[in-house]
Amino acid sequence: MSKLFIVPTPIGNLEDITLRALKVLSSVDIILAEDTRTSSVLLKKYDIKARLESHHKFNEHKTIGYICERIAGGANIALISDAGTPGISDPGFLLVRKCREEGIEVETLPGPTAFVPALVNSGFPCDRFCFEGFLPIKKGRQTKLKMLAREERTLIFYESPYRLVKTLLQISEFFGADRQVSVSRELTKIHEETRRGSATELAAWYSQNEPKGEIVIVVEGEGKVRDREIEE
Repeated sequence: MSKLFIVPTPIGNLEDITLRALKVLSSVDIILAEDTRTSSVLLKKYDIKARLESHHKFNEHKTIGYICERIAGGANIALISDAGTPGISDPGFLLVRKCREEGIEVETLPGPTAFVPALVNSGFPCDRFCFEGFLPIKKGRQTKLKMLAREERTLIFYESPYRLVKTLLQISEFFGADRQVSVSRELTKIHEETRRGSATELAAWYSQNEPKGEIVIVVEGEGKVRDREIEE
């Protein structure tokens, strides 16, 4: 039976791909990619010759019906994003939902996603955490941060290097200047870095040292702050 495969791809180091992912990508009829130019580098490295088509946030509403028709007609299709697991702050949710509604089987492979290594690297509790993805750029941003300031679980955000300092300053403002934060950037790449300190300290550091690359911010929860205060 034909199906949709959700295939995670490396977040940086191209060797971080599973044997199963390579097998699926080599066997499907079509690979849907967020950016065909980016994905072609990975496919070329592993000599994968499946047909490559664009599927991104600007066309996904228009193409999901056509894609479901192709799968229902017998085509096996894989969805990949530029990096990581499709659907996690990347296109994928709408297509998976449509396939489920149409009774089309979806098979999701396990694999890379940036927030897991960033969470473990942080040293903050990993047993309970809250993944928030990207914060709103403008409308609702401060409201969201005020609400999350009381969250007891470890918090995880994705952020652009261009907004990192602004976000750290807002965390300092709404969560408290001493709230501990871990910033991981360029995970699995040559210039991988994880820096930890208070929100105020990290804002000052990155104001003087311009950040580059993909960034994950991990923030200790309010429950951890209370535990530290009791210990002191």
